[in-house]
Amino acid sequence: MDTSYHVIGLMSGTSLDGLDIAHCRFTYKSKNWIYEILHTNTLAYSDTLIDQLQGAETASAVELVALDHAFGRFIGQKVQEFVQQHVIQPDFVASHGHTIFHQPDKHISLQLGHGAYIAAHAKLPVVCDFRTLDIALGGQGAPLVPIGDELLFSAYDYCINLGGIANVSYPQNGKRLAFDISACNMLLNRLANSVGKPYDHNGELARSGSLDATLLEALNAPAYFAAPAPKSLGKEWVLEHSLKSVDAGKAPVADRLHTVCRHVAQQIQQALPLLHEGQHRVLLTGGGAFNLYLVEQIQEQLGPKYKVEVPEPEVVAFKEALIFAFLGVLRWRGEHNCLSSVTGATQSNVGGAVYLC
Repeated sequence: MDTSYHVIGLMSGTSLDGLDIAHCRFTYKSKNWIYEILHTNTLAYSDTLIDQLQGAETASAVELVALDHAFGRFIGQKVQEFVQQHVIQPDFVASHGHTIFHQPDKHISLQLGHGAYIAAHAKLPVVCDFRTLDIALGGQGAPLVPIGDELLFSAYDYCINLGGIANVSYPQNGKRLAFDISACNMLLNRLANSVGKPYDHNGELARSGSLDATLLEALNAPAYFAAPAPKSLGKEWVLEHSLKSVDAGKAPVADRLHTVCRHVAQQIQQALPLLHEGQHRVLLTGGGAFNLYLVEQIQEQLGPKYKVEVPEPEVVAFKEALIFAFLGVLRWRGEHNCLSSVTGATQSNVGGAVYLC
């Protein structure tokens, strides 16, 4: 008998471009998972909420708890509105939350948007807090998406998400490997914002610029890039390294955008080993996959042995929300949704707290 789940997946990324909501159906058939994306929406954050989330890392303990609850209430209300708008009855909600701290070496990873408040205001069960158990088991708590890549997108050799931070996952020697590659949209959007644009549409500004060799050398310098996996990046690292270099640059914004695209493409090229004979399929998703110049740079750096593929816009924009919905399904079923081969934990685990309402 086929087993199906209707789930709302939620993702709030480091680029702060809004709350991604995806209503998905997952069907387990003939020992394979099949997904469908049924309804989607991205809710832009108000300037006030952006300021609160950006400032959360320096907030007092009381302010941080209050924001955690308030953001959970906001998410729950938006989910309830989404449910009413589309006249749907999902089984539950799976929420990643918004990352404020990610310092796994200190056993810290905090995502705001408390599950109890989401459940209370969405009036639905909620699965959330996917990272904590893995960190308690000695892992990085990230990346989390690779199990979804393995079970939903196995046709591709590599799955790369070009979000605020770019990451990759791929199979090797019977295991799934994954790690964060470099900062991506956190840098590109910062530069675009500095000239009054929400983002660099199609990478047009970057295309018009020239390479700043000094900035490229600074961006490529951190030891992280040569370090072996498992490894992951947080906003704190990006602020201290990549963003500091970008902000210190004296070249015009177009030149710095151009250079960041080259940096991201070079780091992707270094991160992808040859897995087999023949051409390798590379799936690109996340907001950066809409940046045509960045996609071209990635293909150029990788060369003809790799075929870069950008899927339909809905998958590009909502793949992470889709996969967090799927992580919720695995948690609901009591099956592993976090891989020790990816995170370095002592064992693969069933991550996620459940709030029933």
